Amino acid sequence: MSDMTVAARRRSRWGLFIAPVILLILAVAWSCFWFYAASQAEIAADAWRAQEAKSGRVYDCAKRSIAGFPFRFEVRCSGASVALVSQNASKTPFTAKLDNILVVAQVYDPKRVIAEFTAPATLTDGVTQSTFVMNWSKGRSSVVGLPAVPERASIVFEEPTVNRVDGSMQVPLARAKQVELHGRLADGSPSDHPVIETVLQIAQGSVQGVHPLLAEPFEADTRAKITGLSDLTPKPWPQRFREIQAAGSHIEIVQSRIQQGEMIAVAAGTLGLSANGRLDGELQMTVTGLERVIPALGIEKMLQEGVPQATLDRVAPGVKSQDLNNLFGALDRAVPGLGKVIKQNANAGVAAGINSIGTESTLEGKKARSFPLKFVDGAVLLGPVKVGQIPPLY
Repeated sequence: MSDMTVAARRRSRWGLFIAPVILLILAVAWSCFWFYAASQAEIAADAWRAQEAKSGRVYDCAKRSIAGFPFRFEVRCSGASVALVSQNASKTPFTAKLDNILVVAQVYDPKRVIAEFTAPATLTDGVTQSTFVMNWSKGRSSVVGLPAVPERASIVFEEPTVNRVDGSMQVPLARAKQVELHGRLADGSPSDHPVIETVLQIAQGSVQGVHPLLAEPFEADTRAKITGLSDLTPKPWPQRFREIQAAGSHIEIVQSRIQQGEMIAVAAGTLGLSANGRLDGELQMTVTGLERVIPALGIEKMLQEGVPQATLDRVAPGVKSQDLNNLFGALDRAVPGLGKVIKQNANAGVAAGINSIGTESTLEGKKARSFPLKFVDGAVLLGPVKVGQIPPLY
C-alpha cells in the first residue's frame, strides 16, 4: 500500500470527527452564552425592582428560579407580592400577594416578554384595611420593547372574579367572562411627549352590591388616547396625576360602547383633571333603551320609602330629605292623593327631564337620545342635574 493511500485514509478518518467536534464546541459556546444571559437577566430584574422601589412600588419573590435552557428563559416567581409605598404615610396604601408568576422570553426575541399568573391574588387596602380576593381561570400578559420603554403591552384575564373578605366569608363584588386591557405607543409618538392608545374590553361583566342595574351582565368596549405625558418612567400614581394636571394633559375617549340587554350607550369626548385632582370634561352620549333603565334606578321606590339624605346630596345638593317628605305631605293635605301620584310618576318625570335635555337620534338602527354628560371638578352632571360625585385622584 502506498504512502499516498495511507495519508488519504487518515484524512478521511479525521473528517468523520470534525463535524461532531464543531457541534460540541457550538453546544458548549451556546451553553455558556445561555447561562451568562440568564445571569444578566437576574441582574436586570434586580435593577428593575430597585428602580420600581424608588417609585413606591416594591416587588418581591419568596422564591425565584430561572430555567428554559436552551432556547428560552423562564423566570418563575413563587410567593410574589407587590406593595405600593407612600413616603409621606405611615401605612402601606396597597399590597397584593400572588401565588405564582411565570415570565417567558425567547432567546431569539428577548424584547418580547410573556407572563402567566396563577390565582388567587389577595389585595389589601392599607388605609381602610379592606381585603379583596381575585380569582381567574387564566391570566396572562405580554410586553414588547423591553428593556427600554415598552412599545405595547396587554393583559388578559379569563373568568375573573373579585370578592371582598368579610370575616371568614367572601362577598362577591364583580365578575366577568373576560377582561382585556391593551396599550401601545401611538405611531409617530415622540419619546419626550408620548401618546398612549388604550383599549379596555369587558365581556359579560357584572358588579354586585352597588345597584341592581349593575348586577345585570353587560358588554363594554372603550378606546381611549392619553396625550400630554412628559415621559413613561415609573412614578407613583399621585405624582403622575399631578404632572398630568400641571401639563394640561387629557384623556380622549375615542369611542366607548356599553350594552346591557336592550340598552346600548356610546360616548366620546375629552376628560382632564382640575386643580383639585378631580375629573373635568364632557362626554357626548347616545343611549337607546333608556326607558328601560330609568325604572331600574328605583326612583319611585326611593320617594315612597323616603329619600336618604346621602342620595339627595348627590342628585339635588341643598335639598333636605325632611323638606321633601314635608312637601309630599303638604300636597296630600291640599289635594288628597296628589303626593302619591307624583311619587308613582317619578320615573316618567325623570324620563321626560332627560328627553328635554337631549335630542332625538338613532343608534344601531334604533331610536335613541343624545345628551351631554359633564364632569365639573368631580361632579357628574346630566344637563343641569347632578347625578354623582367622583373623589379626587390625588
